[in-house]
Amino acid sequence: MKELKPRGCTIRNLMIRRRLVPVLTVLSLMTFTAGGVVADPLCPPPMPPADRAFPGVIQLLVTATDIEQRIFHVHEEIPVAGGRELTLLYPEWLPGTHAPWGRNRINKLAGLTIAANGVPVPWIRDPGDIFAFHLTPPEGADRLKVDFDYLSPEGEGAEVTSDILVLEWPSAVLYPSGYPVSQIEVEPRVILPDGWRFATALEPLPRGPSATSFKPVSLETLVDSPLFAGRHIALWDLNDDEAVPVRLNVFADGPELLEFHPEWLAAHRALIKEAYKLFESKHYDHYDFLVTVSDKIAGGGIEHHRSSQDQTGANYFTDWDKALSLHELLPHEYVHSWNGKFRRPAGLATPNYNVPMQDDLLWIYEGQTQYWGKVLAARSGLWSKNDALDAIANVAAYYKEQAGRRWRNLQDTTYDEVVAPRFLPRAWASWRRSQDYYDEGLLIWLDADTLIREQSQGQRSLDDFARRFFGIKDGCLGPDTYTFEDVAAALNDVLPYDWRGFLLERLQSLDRDPLDGISRGGYRLVYSQDAGKYYENLESRGKSTSFWYSIGLSVDREGKIRAVRWDGPAFKAGLSPGMQIQAVNGVMSDTAARLKAAVKLSVNTTGPIELTVKDQDYSRVARIDYHDGARYPHLQPIQMHKPLLDCILAARASDRPGECTPAAP
Repeated sequence: MKELKPRGCTIRNLMIRRRLVPVLTVLSLMTFTAGGVVADPLCPPPMPPADRAFPGVIQLLVTATDIEQRIFHVHEEIPVAGGRELTLLYPEWLPGTHAPWGRNRINKLAGLTIAANGVPVPWIRDPGDIFAFHLTPPEGADRLKVDFDYLSPEGEGAEVTSDILVLEWPSAVLYPSGYPVSQIEVEPRVILPDGWRFATALEPLPRGPSATSFKPVSLETLVDSPLFAGRHIALWDLNDDEAVPVRLNVFADGPELLEFHPEWLAAHRALIKEAYKLFESKHYDHYDFLVTVSDKIAGGGIEHHRSSQDQTGANYFTDWDKALSLHELLPHEYVHSWNGKFRRPAGLATPNYNVPMQDDLLWIYEGQTQYWGKVLAARSGLWSKNDALDAIANVAAYYKEQAGRRWRNLQDTTYDEVVAPRFLPRAWASWRRSQDYYDEGLLIWLDADTLIREQSQGQRSLDDFARRFFGIKDGCLGPDTYTFEDVAAALNDVLPYDWRGFLLERLQSLDRDPLDGISRGGYRLVYSQDAGKYYENLESRGKSTSFWYSIGLSVDREGKIRAVRWDGPAFKAGLSPGMQIQAVNGVMSDTAARLKAAVKLSVNTTGPIELTVKDQDYSRVARIDYHDGARYPHLQPIQMHKPLLDCILAARASDRPGECTPAAP
């Protein structure tokens, strides 16, 4: 085969043998020396981003009409200087994921072709960076035409169904290295299925003959502005401010899933009011909740500056009480507009999407957002006070029992997005630990809030920190970066205290009691035979039955063990995730329900609970010596005038905190 020689990088007969292509591809980029193998100097690594504007505007067209096969067809036109080497990057480190999440996407990029003036331009992938594609446009070329397909996944990670699609722009763009994404201008367009409507934080321009065009924006803004589209959509305004509107855009599998009641719409409107009372500012010119109510689209949430992805179950509106555990999702992602998008840890404010992020402050980025998400769910009426108390009880009980806290401190879990990305299996999470900066971070901020309220006799609270730290520069988009020392200093401005020591002790210590904030807040952790509405909803949502605080495991509806608590009774009986329960005390039918009954009746028995389990090709009997009955976590009030935690969860009766005063000792 004739050699193709793009300037700088050489492709040498890669088709000699198909099975040797990967090896030869790497060898083609290497030079052998007496000292070993070194990278070819003619194929340099991607240029680091410099503070300069990209010359020209990238035109981006995504054709998203192939919903049956879930394929997005991408076409880009990128201004270039002919004869100069160029590296195109596929986004790797994605905002809001805190991780090289692109590793879960780049394998879905296919069919990449590049041309200039109608002539194919050969490209080659960097051997040390799979997200970088090297090429050299021919002399005289001023524009590259780039085409590829993004093969959207099916199943649990689905982004496309017959009724809904979620377009995340980083899946559908290659961009030039050497420039900050804030200074690369993109003109985005999208072609959607006929009759489909969409919502996005982008500003649409008058519709063209086939595609919807949007106002040119920076690549940073584009990536931060996902687009949802579908056949069945409902839109509600959540505030009365026409200058800064907040909208709830809901996409459903069918029109029957869009039925709503005035009380839940009132709760979503109250969420906006309570957030404004908390932060006393806004850092957007409009805000769109992009919500799917579907059991087919992947669930979860991702924060953005002017919008959020809130992907819920199909019953979010139609079976409101049974979707209880999902009611904190919108508050959590909304808080991120202040905490995470406007105020951002310096290590997460990277110049482009291929510079590694530093996750060491996720205990405030996610931990305090987790705290305010639960608090605002209660203050707005999305949750009752008892719902919120049970949600906090579940968090407290988990970390009270978690064995992994004996060897791994909370600070180290901030690296979990890199160590163990979310899309990987997570067996033995109670021993390894897993993204605990979310919920154990919540307990840190509850501890801080109750301490401030106690020390100030109810005149100050963490609300003051939120206003002073996240509420500054009203109307400014940012990002405004911060460090650990900035956080400690801002807390000290609210209440003079050794906040640096307070935070470091909780971040770096091992097996420290995590319940100080709960006891100071006027409650204690207790267990009862009654699961309660919140815990039952968690089980229903997870399609599982949990015995976490009793025998120490959870099972799916077919009796397969999903997780085992390290050092718990089931662990000591030799059980592990993946085993199939075939019988409970010798009875083979309906194993999950029979196990639930056996655990409940264990207080009246002296013998062990016997589980016949299948482990790969073998079957055996595991005997669990347990006699404490069902145990579900709840918070019980301690005798106080008015518990501080009640004050924290109550709707703000005024524009300033302080209406709750702790009882005298």
